[in-house]
Amino acid sequence: MAFGIKRKELILWKEKVKNGEIAFLTHYWEDPRFPTATSVTKVGCNDIDRLIHWGQQYGLKKEWIHFTSYPHFDLFEERQREILYKEKMFGHIRRFNL
Repeated sequence: MAFGIKRKELILWKEKVKNGEIAFLTHYWEDPRFPTATSVTKVGCNDIDRLIHWGQQYGLKKEWIHFTSYPHFDLFEERQREILYKEKMFGHIRRFNL
């Protein structure tokens, strides 16, 4: 279940993904499969080769891409914090207490 995100943020993320940009969307999240995770960051891009290349620098495997209308990696917990920090996404880190 996702919460803590504004409609405008979601629309902007979708636009960036469709335009082939690497786009970040963080929101609060609950999933019984990951009981210690409180948020997730979706890193998306419609240009699959670009998304794969971006993920490789962080050790993300192309098999981990969710091939939906908005292709993306899901990041949570330590990997989420580490990548957001390296990408200088400090607003996401502060907002979601990461």
